[in-house]
Parts: sequence; C-alpha cells; structure tokens
Amino acid sequence: MFQDPQTPPSLLPFSQACENNKAPILAVLQTAFANTKQVLEIGSGTGQHAVYFAENLPQLFWQTSDQTEYLEGISARCRQQGHQKGINNLGLPFALDVTQPWPIDDIRIDAVFSANTLHIMSQAMVEAFFTGLGQYLPQLKTLCIYGPFNYQGQFTSDSNHQFDQYLKQRDSESGIRDIEWIIQLAQAQAFTLIADTAMPANNRLLHFSKHATD
Repeated sequence: MFQDPQTPPSLLPFSQACENNKAPILAVLQTAFANTKQVLEIGSGTGQHAVYFAENLPQLFWQTSDQTEYLEGISARCRQQGHQKGINNLGLPFALDVTQPWPIDDIRIDAVFSANTLHIMSQAMVEAFFTGLGQYLPQLKTLCIYGPFNYQGQFTSDSNHQFDQYLKQRDSESGIRDIEWIIQLAQAQAFTLIADTAMPANNRLLHFSKHATD
C-alpha cells in the first residue's frame, strides 16, 4: 500500500484530455485486457490514466513508466490517489527510453498500453518502440495504442491536420503517423490488428493481439 503523500493536489500534473478520454478508453480495455495480468504503460504522462485504469481493472497489475523528467509527477499522483483510493495494483514508474535497453525485470508482462506517444516520438523512436516489444517482452500478448492516426496518408479531420502542423513546428521529427505503417511495424513483431475503435477528439484505439510464430 502507498504511504500517505504530501504533494498538494493542485501541484500534481494534470491533463484535461486524459479526463475526457479515460472512460471511453476503459470501455475498450475492459474487453482487450480481460485476460491480462500484468500491463506495462509506456509513457504514463500525468499518471491519470494509470490510476483510473488500475482502480477499474482490479484483476490486473498496472505498471507505469516514462522518461526520467516525468517520473516525479507520476509518482506523486500514484502515491496520493493510490493511498486515497486504496489501490494496490499500481506500480510506481521507472525510467524507460525506448531507444535504450529496456529495464524490464518482470518477464510476466503480457500487455502494453500507450496513449498519445507515437506522434510525439521520431520515426526512429516509433520503430524502436515496436522492436522493443519483441525484444524485451517475451510474454507479451496484447497491445493497445491510443492516439490520432492518418489513413491512406490523409488526415481524418482539420483539427488533426492543424495538430500535426503544431507538432512539426515544435519538433520536425514528430507528427501523426499513418496507420498502415503502424500496422506493418506491429506485424513485424507478430501482432495482428484486432480492432480499430473511434475515440473522442478524432483519436483511435488500436487493439493488437500477438499470434504464435513458426
């Protein structure tokens, strides 16, 4: 059980988008993660998703992770809300850079969740993300990815087009990814797209399942 935290709620990292999309995402994860025991969240951000999903999916253990600069905020939220809500299936975050060796000690991880990450990463980082799934998570069976995607090279909305321009102005290596490329990268790691579900604000939730290799 988490110890009683000291961080004032007003100082915790917060994303309104997480509050808006957490319930629709949970509705998909309840099916996608129905037989899951250990989830690794890559890019836990503010920790809001982690706390909400751990609370509402008590049959599994939710492990948070992110780049080093975000760990303090995630830890503070997990400690505070984990204590308040009596959550005991939520793991404090560890540092994970997809381009470096993944510090995965628990080989029992059988599912990965990642939200709003692939459009922030460079192309090389996205490739490293998928390569790492196959290299470091031998028991992985289920993969769920949330975010905006293009279809046949086309934006699904004007707002996504504007968002992509904003991303590229901030970092020319980032941008909304073509779903066909994402599926190809997933297939290279023996994953098949099971469902592509519409989500709030022109986002999607991609549910992949890993099939046996020859």
